[in-house]
Amino acid sequence: MTAIILRFVIYAAIAAALYFGIRKIWRDWTDQFRKLDREQHKRDMRERDRPDVITLKRDGDGVYRPNDRDDERRGPRA
Repeated sequence: MTAIILRFVIYAAIAAALYFGIRKIWRDWTDQFRKLDREQHKRDMRERDRPDVITLKRDGDGVYRPNDRDDERRGPRA
């Protein structure tokens, strides 16, 4: 009977170690990915403010085109 209880305690300890270890790894990775996403978002926002960046809008036909007044005067593209 003591061997069964001891075996159960050992299995429970191993399962708890695996669970908490995997949980720690998961948290570390998700925090790192969030940090990288925030840095990339900040970089993209800085790039968007540059004067040489063109903003594209999606037309009715699904093609992305610059949002210029010249395009509106030329009419639809074939």
